[in-house]
Amino acid sequence: MTQKTTLNEWLGWLEGLHASAIDMGLERVRQVWDAMQLKPAFPVIMVAGTNGKGSVCAMLSTMYQRAGFKVGCYTSPHIHRYNERVAIDLQPVSDERIMQSFAAIDAARGDTSLTYFEFGTLGAMHSFIEEKVDVAIMEVGLGGRLDAVNIFEPDVSVVVSVDIDHAAILGDNREDIGYEKAGIYRPGKPAICADPQPPQRLLEHAAAIGADLKLVGRDYSYQRMENQWSFQMGTSRRHALPMPALRGGYQLGNAAAALAVLDCLHARLPVGIGALKQGLVEVDWPGRFQVLPGRPLVVLDVGHNPHAVKAMVASLRQLPFVENRYAVFSMLADKDLSAVAELARGEFDGWFVAGLDMPRGQSGADIAARLQALGIGKVQAFVDVASAWQAALSAAGENDRITVFGSFHTVAEVMEARQQRI
Repeated sequence: MTQKTTLNEWLGWLEGLHASAIDMGLERVRQVWDAMQLKPAFPVIMVAGTNGKGSVCAMLSTMYQRAGFKVGCYTSPHIHRYNERVAIDLQPVSDERIMQSFAAIDAARGDTSLTYFEFGTLGAMHSFIEEKVDVAIMEVGLGGRLDAVNIFEPDVSVVVSVDIDHAAILGDNREDIGYEKAGIYRPGKPAICADPQPPQRLLEHAAAIGADLKLVGRDYSYQRMENQWSFQMGTSRRHALPMPALRGGYQLGNAAAALAVLDCLHARLPVGIGALKQGLVEVDWPGRFQVLPGRPLVVLDVGHNPHAVKAMVASLRQLPFVENRYAVFSMLADKDLSAVAELARGEFDGWFVAGLDMPRGQSGADIAARLQALGIGKVQAFVDVASAWQAALSAAGENDRITVFGSFHTVAEVMEARQQRI
């Protein structure tokens, strides 16, 4: 066991611990989980989905915390600091807490090699157990069936949405991807699917294992009104609910999925209507169609696949009219740039395109060339996101809008550039 004195040393060491960054399968992580006996006594909520899973986790965390429960929430990736991935009562845990959990895992794993994500997933649950939370909300990293989070036993599982992403790993169609995500369902346990068009393979898998499947539109429903909405699940009815603080029309479906979880766990974790409403109004989840105050209008969205960008475009069209619409954009090389560009075609009057200096990154010049080959004009290339952001700021007037999207890394770098100017 190597001695490490800072969290950054641990994270740097973890990046080189395993031969590959992604290594799907539960065999190795199961060995360490079993050796450590990481079997929580508190309820576990598992959340998967192509998009929306982080928002559901944020809403659940806020509502449970406002109801007086001690809440652990594990999400990924982070925007600024690794600690964002492991939160207790809506606050990132300390470096010391994470390092203690990492040290415990390193001591227990023996010769078993773990990926960065597998190590972090076990570390998050170790922290939650050590800190004696009342409930743990665990966001699936990739897929579901073979994701490290799936080593734990959920009391409720949620598949928020199913669409194409990580096609090389999960499959290039919704049926195969739906099956992978349905892997988080358990026999006899509530299994929520918030996708209005659930893949047949997801339905078949839930039936085959005897999961208590709950579908939006069949087992629970919601209705939007002018400035409020209502929710119904079985005999439970909730009216005059406030709109979620998170922007974007799709967030209402995410909020309904969160309320379905609350109803499924009500006997163990009761949440009153006051805490529920407070959670909806006060939930905060940076970078998810986040509209910043001030002028020019700035929208931050970590959308990095066609499903997310389609939702982003629909939400942009609901915003007030602006004179000029600019995009600050960068995307990792393994993402579907062509599909994203097609969805965003015509939504921007100018593109400020940047490179990402990291594994799977690509240069701003390469991205600009691909956009221009797809028939998108007024594209300028920059070496990095900070330069693209500064150029967009210089070009934009008070009545214009800048939308930053394409990757978590793109949004993170703009957030950091803005912070440096404050």
